[in-house]
Amino acid sequence: MVLSTLRPPKKRFISVKILIAICLLLVSLSVSAQITYQDFYVDYDSAWEYRNLRIIPIRKKDPGPGPAAGMMSLSQALKKGVASVSERGSASTENVHWLRIKNRSGRPLFVASGEMINGGRQDRMVTKDTVLLATDADQYVSVMCIEQERWSEKEKKFQYGNFANQQLRKVLDQTKNQLSVWKDIYSQIESADVKAPTLAFNARRLNKKYLLQGDDYLSFFHPKFKTPDSTIAGIICVSGNKVIGSDIFAETRIFYEEIESLLYGYIDEVLMRGSEPMLTNDEVREYADKILTDEATQEAFCRTNGKIFRFQKRVVHVNTY
Repeated sequence: MVLSTLRPPKKRFISVKILIAICLLLVSLSVSAQITYQDFYVDYDSAWEYRNLRIIPIRKKDPGPGPAAGMMSLSQALKKGVASVSERGSASTENVHWLRIKNRSGRPLFVASGEMINGGRQDRMVTKDTVLLATDADQYVSVMCIEQERWSEKEKKFQYGNFANQQLRKVLDQTKNQLSVWKDIYSQIESADVKAPTLAFNARRLNKKYLLQGDDYLSFFHPKFKTPDSTIAGIICVSGNKVIGSDIFAETRIFYEEIESLLYGYIDEVLMRGSEPMLTNDEVREYADKILTDEATQEAFCRTNGKIFRFQKRVVHVNTY
């Protein structure tokens, strides 16, 4: 009779605690697994506008760690010298569409579609969002050429080139075709009327006129993000009578590592095709609803108007145009 009143064995009690902990972990993993209105909101009242560009911040309701916790951006890793970029091998053209990245940061490295890396045997652009793990092994990212008339034996020093403008990012994502990328670059160079002996996309950004105009925009917008805000995780950009794009991240920290590079891309887009922002908040909200209402709506919209990057089945980055 006494034995029947004893507590369950200690081993069984511990296993129940472990089971509860596992359940709580699974629940926590599902939180912020998606980038939707459940965890994010568009702060229309905090929008900044300068000339032909309006930027509206997107904030996290809970700034706590999410799916991209611990990741470092490619731009920061290169800036801090904890990552390096090199050609995959010889000057053989089979190596054109790959670059070797050495990640010595001790952290997962986030490399985004549309990021440009200039130098080497020719300038390149990353073709898809990728996470490179912290390892001593060589890792490779898929790239496309953005400098058609140069493929040399002699390599230039690689330099980080920020994000391409929205137009080129869209062509890259929708076609995944080298000829289409070259065609769009040629069209942009021609319309800008700049000299580009090697048909390098970067030629426009090195043009004095564009450089001064771009710096003017950057000097206005960059200070808005100078002091990290613990809740901003993305932006919606407006020019003329349309939203020209958005970039939203699962983590505020990774957003702040990417924002300067992203600004170069959006400013470049405005310099090419921008005009005074005309959309009302209600009109922007119609666009935002297509991204943030729920997972199904977001998936359907991004199928033709952007992309969603997931790492370990959790959304890390949403980019639309």
